[in-house]
Amino acid sequence: MKRSELVADTAITLLAERGMRGLTHRAVDEAAGLPPGSTSNLARTRAALLELTLSRLTELEIHALGPAYTTARNGTLGAQAGMADTVAEGLHIQIRDRRRALARYELALEATRRPELREIYDAAGSRFRDPAVALLAAQGSRDPVRHARQLVAFSEGLMFDAIVGAGGTPTFEELRQAVEDFLAGMLGRPSRGP
Repeated sequence: MKRSELVADTAITLLAERGMRGLTHRAVDEAAGLPPGSTSNLARTRAALLELTLSRLTELEIHALGPAYTTARNGTLGAQAGMADTVAEGLHIQIRDRRRALARYELALEATRRPELREIYDAAGSRFRDPAVALLAAQGSRDPVRHARQLVAFSEGLMFDAIVGAGGTPTFEELRQAVEDFLAGMLGRPSRGP
C-alpha cells in the first residue's frame, strides 16, 4: 500500500470514529503508526489532507460498487426492474460500509464551509450522478438530469436513514422495492410490488 493510501485510509477511519475535530495530522500519524510529521510531509495543510481523503474515499466507493457502478456508468439496463436492482445493490454496498459513509458525511458537511473542498466534492459527486443520468435516459426519462438529481437525493436519504437514523438497516429486498417504487412514480410506470 502506498503511503498516500495509508494516510487517506487512516483519515477516513478517524473521520468515522472521531468526526472532523478528531482529524489532525498528528492523529493520522499516530493511528497509522507513522513517524511524527509523515502526514504533514504528504499533505502540508488541513485542506490538502481533506482533499487527499476525499479523493481516496471516492476511489474506494467506486471500487466497492464495482459492477453496479460500471453498469450504471454505461447506461446498459433494459428494464426498470433491472435498474432498481442495480441501484439497490449500490445502496446495499454503501450501507454495509458504515465507516466510509460516516466519513463521507463528515466531508460533505465540511465542504459546505470550504469552497476548495466543495469543488472537489462536487466533481466526485458527478462521478455518481452522471451514470444515473445515463440510466434514466435509457429508461426513457423525459428529463434525465432532473430525475437523476432526484434519484441521488432519494438514495442519499435512504443511506442516511440506514446509517444514522432510527429506522434500522434495510435488507436488499427492502431497498430494491423502495427504489422500484420511486422509479415507478418518477417514470410513470407500475411497480412490480413486494
